[in-house]
Amino acid sequence: MKMKTVIAGLTVLALTGWQAFAGAEVGKQAPDFTGKDIHGKTHSLADYKGRIVVLEAYNLDCPYVANHYNSGAMQELQAEATGKGVVWLTVNSVNAESSGYRSPEQAKTEWKKAGIKATAWIDDSAGKIGKLYGMRTTPHLFVIDEKGVLAYAGAIDDRPEAKGDPREANNHVRAALRDLQANQPVKVAETKPYGCGVKY
Repeated sequence: MKMKTVIAGLTVLALTGWQAFAGAEVGKQAPDFTGKDIHGKTHSLADYKGRIVVLEAYNLDCPYVANHYNSGAMQELQAEATGKGVVWLTVNSVNAESSGYRSPEQAKTEWKKAGIKATAWIDDSAGKIGKLYGMRTTPHLFVIDEKGVLAYAGAIDDRPEAKGDPREANNHVRAALRDLQANQPVKVAETKPYGCGVKY
């Protein structure tokens, strides 16, 4: 019962005042960024001009994120997207003093154990990318189109639950990617993010 109350509280926190949180705006050019991945390679949005890019606010200590990964649903979506040429950047903005922080070596171990299928894990412990985009929760997803415009921002799906099978939900990120790959406007371009607050 206690865990249920904590999770419910996290969800309420995530859904309250979400529009007031500053960040990138849907329909406008996505802000450029530069960050290093856990292997020391530098990535910037400009590197991926002409390609669709997904940014995923990540923290496996969050029960909402853990549910997506433990079920395998997130890895399936990552593999599906990257298999079609999408760049998927998993962004960990947890500060170095938090228990959710992962050193590059810890992150490499977690990547392998979880079977993450993203393009790269960006170490954003300084919070620059997270704050630039207004990442409020983990998970919080952003889809940037081939022209560098932010096409989608918000929840990964319409099921703000920390248990059960995420595959039963309507996945907003998958839908946005399908729309973009079909050269169609994204039908659902913005939703309320849910999950745990980002530990900046």
